Amino acid sequence: MKKYIKSLVPAAALLLSLGTTSCTGDLDVTPIDPNFVEVNPELLFTKCYATMAAAGNGGADGDSDVDGIDGGTSGYYRQMWNAQDLTSDEAVCGWGDEGIPEYSRATFDASHPMLRGYYYRLYTAIAFCNQYLQDYSDYDATMTAEIRFLRAFHYYNLLDGWGNVPMATSISSEKPKQASRQEVFDFVESELLDLEKDLSDAKAKKSTDAGYGRVDKASAWMLLARLYLNAKVYTGVEMNDKAAEYAQKVINSDYKLNTAGVGDWTAYQMLFMADNGETNAAYEIIFPLLQDGKRTTSWGTSLFLIGSTFDGDMHENPYDEGPTNGTASQQWGGNRATKQLVEKFITDAPTGLRGFEMRQVAGDDRAMFNSVGREIDNEEEGVFKSGYAVAKFNNFKSDGTLASDPTHPDMDCPVFRKGEAYLIYAEALTRQNNGNAPSAAIDAINQLRMRANASTISKADLNFICDEWSREMYFEAVRRSTLIRFDRFAGEVNYNWDWKGGSKDGRNIPAYRNLFAIPTTDLTANDNLHQNPGYGN
Repeated sequence: MKKYIKSLVPAAALLLSLGTTSCTGDLDVTPIDPNFVEVNPELLFTKCYATMAAAGNGGADGDSDVDGIDGGTSGYYRQMWNAQDLTSDEAVCGWGDEGIPEYSRATFDASHPMLRGYYYRLYTAIAFCNQYLQDYSDYDATMTAEIRFLRAFHYYNLLDGWGNVPMATSISSEKPKQASRQEVFDFVESELLDLEKDLSDAKAKKSTDAGYGRVDKASAWMLLARLYLNAKVYTGVEMNDKAAEYAQKVINSDYKLNTAGVGDWTAYQMLFMADNGETNAAYEIIFPLLQDGKRTTSWGTSLFLIGSTFDGDMHENPYDEGPTNGTASQQWGGNRATKQLVEKFITDAPTGLRGFEMRQVAGDDRAMFNSVGREIDNEEEGVFKSGYAVAKFNNFKSDGTLASDPTHPDMDCPVFRKGEAYLIYAEALTRQNNGNAPSAAIDAINQLRMRANASTISKADLNFICDEWSREMYFEAVRRSTLIRFDRFAGEVNYNWDWKGGSKDGRNIPAYRNLFAIPTTDLTANDNLHQNPGYGN
């Protein structure tokens, strides 16, 4: 079975009716190659995954699926990370690129270039899925369920970020109509509940196992757990019982917390190293974006996490004083920790320590902050050493051997990992128990803390759990959603951090910023759409 489509890099118009009409101005989602190419179901299936892991067909230095934005910047995970973490109490960036300061200050608007890029990246990914489902839905039931899952995940991110968004589940010449946040929620929920039966069984895998990198039933349970945990934000109705139910499915599944380190590499650190697909750390990672220094390269996935958090003065291999992060000349000096993030682990954090030394002082393996030649306070947004650096991600192998390439990392990028399920379970149970953690929630939290060699707890409330989310999941692209769920992001919440609202000490921002603005380019092109409240017409 073969089909012909306009390259593997479509305009959103080609598949979702967004492209040549709605993606105008300086971000045109248009085909890179105007020639028709032959596509079979396996190729298009692979492309639906690959658009999340690489900017385009040519790898790191090829054209981007989303034209009109720098290929390195346009990566799916990089855009998701910026929207989730750079807007939060965890990260400050030293770059002055267009849109970066507005992220850190939470002053984004309808013309924000990076949010526009993320929005169109999501719709381009949906477009690939719709094309596959139109042409090949009868080809293989499991493959179809996986593509439906990926599409549901893209719509989940739109639901989370923008709320009321245009929806299209098929290819049409009609401009898509805007769905309410409730309607998008209902679609994502119904899709996940229906497709779960056709996914492969939840099975922990390494890179040598068949199906590694593909979603299975545990991915559906994880996304349902996330969806239900945030249901009150999305729909006004709490669904914590269902959040706990699906998180427990993940906890009871074949996936495992990685609890054993190798030498000076801790169990937690091994989740974010070059061989995380080959060691037992792989058994915790439910949905990875595959990266390979020779075959699957991107400036916007694992290399973004590694390169953007290091400068050349950092040396984070406990066995060798020379290397920085396991890559050659990929120390970009961009994203570092806020003071507020560091202080969730340790107050009066000492200077002069490397990440593997800081975690020992903090009494928590997750506290991987480099303070050598740095000040904890984020006095200057544009100075990388104004704040402690994050040494969580690297391209070292735990057995001491070299990664496959000196520039592009082998570290697979975790989208879902089992550790998150414990947090969802604990939070959902605590919300059901009037904000006081019951024993099952305490046990779930302690599973993570024991893995990190941190002291265990005997009681917890929602404030503690919100901080524990940061301790376990910092820089993993979930923080903005977490802050909104805990009523700590926008509005008169009086929870602030460095540079929030454009003030060094932070200040409250308007409540409407709990949603992003629909890009002006889309509003101009599609008269079915209306702007989210607070951002004007």
